[in-house]
Amino acid sequence: MNAVVIVSGGMDSVTLAYYLKDTHKEIDSWTYLSFDYGQRHSKEIMFANICARELGADHNIIGLQPIAALLAKSGSVLVDHSVPVPEGHYAELTMQATVVPNRNSIMLAIATGVAVAQEARFVAAGMHAGDHFIYPDCRPEFIESFNVAEKLANVGFWAGHIVAPFVDITKTDIVAIGSELKVPYENTWSCYKGGKLHCGKCGTCVERREAFSLAGIKDPTTYE
Repeated sequence: MNAVVIVSGGMDSVTLAYYLKDTHKEIDSWTYLSFDYGQRHSKEIMFANICARELGADHNIIGLQPIAALLAKSGSVLVDHSVPVPEGHYAELTMQATVVPNRNSIMLAIATGVAVAQEARFVAAGMHAGDHFIYPDCRPEFIESFNVAEKLANVGFWAGHIVAPFVDITKTDIVAIGSELKVPYENTWSCYKGGKLHCGKCGTCVERREAFSLAGIKDPTTYE
């Protein structure tokens, strides 16, 4: 029995991979998908590959570079490399500059196509409650609606479904779960800037530091 998991190499998706491995013993074959959509760097994907090796999963990198220039017209700092990455907390309006149009819709549609082809039991993604404020396609209602759409698109061809186990919990909760599962967080990457070390100042770095602090768990990350 197979399952498809979107694994970026960040904290959330790597924790998701370990969580699913622990809670779904019936799955004997895992397909991990990472997406190269023209983001500022590919360091996360390297860590996704490490995760796949550790958990014995098949890791596939999906190249979406041809649409990167079109997505960059939105002004998203993740695909328009001429725009500086904003610093601060995700709750700040400046973080709207990190939104990539329809990103989760694109990735989930491809992942579902793979799942249909492989007759996978489910597709899993790692969005969480902390994403709801800034990213519309990380909200529970989006997952529910997309699930309905994909079931309609594949009537008679797929009996699976899309799951997002962390969609109603915080990153702090995710860190606590990962700590119990002994997730090697030193082998995950969050920083938008993609330098040698985590910058410690961009939205995702700030959120990472905050999650460990609130969970009362030592942060293994080295920041600039």
